[in-house]
Amino acid sequence: MHSPFHKKVAESPARVIALHCSGASGSQWAHFAVAAGDNYEVLTPEHYGSEITGPWTGEHAFSIADEAARTIELIDNSNGRVHLVGHSYGGGVALHVALARPHRIASMALYEPSAFHLLRQLGELGRPGFAEITDVAQRFSEGVITGDYRGAVARFVDYWNGTGAWDAMRPASQKSLIRWAPKGPLDFRALIEDKIPVSAYERLRFPVLIMRGQYAPLPTRVIAEALGDLLPVSQMVEIEGAGHMGPLTHPTTVSAWLMQHIAATDRADIRPHHVAASRHAVFSAKPSWCLS
Repeated sequence: MHSPFHKKVAESPARVIALHCSGASGSQWAHFAVAAGDNYEVLTPEHYGSEITGPWTGEHAFSIADEAARTIELIDNSNGRVHLVGHSYGGGVALHVALARPHRIASMALYEPSAFHLLRQLGELGRPGFAEITDVAQRFSEGVITGDYRGAVARFVDYWNGTGAWDAMRPASQKSLIRWAPKGPLDFRALIEDKIPVSAYERLRFPVLIMRGQYAPLPTRVIAEALGDLLPVSQMVEIEGAGHMGPLTHPTTVSAWLMQHIAATDRADIRPHHVAASRHAVFSAKPSWCLS
């Protein structure tokens, strides 16, 4: 007969895979990893262009599938289903991963996922946002092509964070983004040129939490709201006072929502083939146990 201690040791914690935004690293999820505690194993694989992973190999034209491959491998080597978390570019990657392994995902939580390909498929609703983000992408790419990495990432940071954000950054953080700059155009192209049709998202029948900041930029605000309608089982939350970089500027609130969503899914033991489609709900309040 196994002792309670033996049972506790034998059980492995549930796995959460959290994907960071462009130009960042897995460390952006440090606050969330602490909030997850010992009940969850939080993995934070890093994208191409990060210091740990290194540059894209250049063996062929880069696509979102190339970025997703690392996470898919983690899922294939996991016992049971995993929870997916993604912010911005990481959210776009998470959507691709989920479509590749829908029955291996317990839940997904996305903060303003940069699934820019959706904007092209939303007709008049997506047209202004698509024009805005393609202009940002073009200016960034021109800066990289001409060798003005600093200018490219400065405009990039100010677009997502607000005017003056680049100048307020620490020199070490600026240097890190300048090193990352050549990867930026690949990220934009992969997100914009993704061929996934909107109808594909009907297959994702597990609980999805969609978060967006109160001051979300037009492209990601439209995407977040559209995904709320496209995904069969979703809840949308607006993070008060936050913009696109909410996971970094409001980590306590975002982490609290993430943990509430993941824990609720686990308590209910929700499985994709048992889930019926439901209309999404929109909340602006803090989760029940968030104290700040």
